[in-house]
Amino acid sequence: MEQSKITVIAGTSGSGKTTWIHQKLNKINPNSTSCVLYFSPEVGSTPIDAERLAAEFPFLKVFYSGQEAEFTQLLESADAAFIELGFYLNIAVIEQILNNQNYHKIAIVASQSQESEYHTWASEIIENVGINANPTEKQLLRIQTTGEVVDENSIYEVWYEISQGAYGNITRAKGIFDVADGRSLYGDFVAGIQPTPFLELDLPRHLEGRPQRFSGLEVVGRFDETALKQTLENCCLSDAMVSHYQQQVKQDLMQGVEA
Repeated sequence: MEQSKITVIAGTSGSGKTTWIHQKLNKINPNSTSCVLYFSPEVGSTPIDAERLAAEFPFLKVFYSGQEAEFTQLLESADAAFIELGFYLNIAVIEQILNNQNYHKIAIVASQSQESEYHTWASEIIENVGINANPTEKQLLRIQTTGEVVDENSIYEVWYEISQGAYGNITRAKGIFDVADGRSLYGDFVAGIQPTPFLELDLPRHLEGRPQRFSGLEVVGRFDETALKQTLENCCLSDAMVSHYQQQVKQDLMQGVEA
């Protein structure tokens, strides 16, 4: 039987769902008529994974919360479509979106996990030895920071504090941040997995006032929400500091061109 062009992937937070989709997108050689779709339902105002994939794969058509109708309308003409289900969603929500269409169901689970709803639901199970079989992902914090510019060294320090348990038992954190030199950085932390450096997204430098492109943070676990919010707020720069850094970077870039 021919595999469906629609792939739905589910699993716990930090299991590697977006990474799996990223690997598949890397193998696509798009042309001018390619139509590849991505949708992650109910991410609200913090579509971190969607924004990261959109920045790295310009050919990808990304859909956001509230765009279910637009997404399903394009499914018939799409070459491929990926739907990523957050851990906070009931798996049955996919039926409401796809309305009995044929799709391939993948679940990423811990290698030592027992039978779960993912095992019952999925047509393909991928075992990940690096994730916790019994995650305590009860608290979900989402903060949109669009328009804010953060001090780069400060956000690195926050990320280190998260990894060291300074705010509590954080099992997963991901975020996109605009920094003072105009770049947009993606951070990804999963408890128990070797931390990775911040990734610079392939976006133009923003050096004119406050950026209106998306930035934000999502954190999962059990932690001190008030302390984390305050620390993140302390990383944000004032209008005067944003302007100062932008002018400095523009001068440095101009000198580099002249040289």
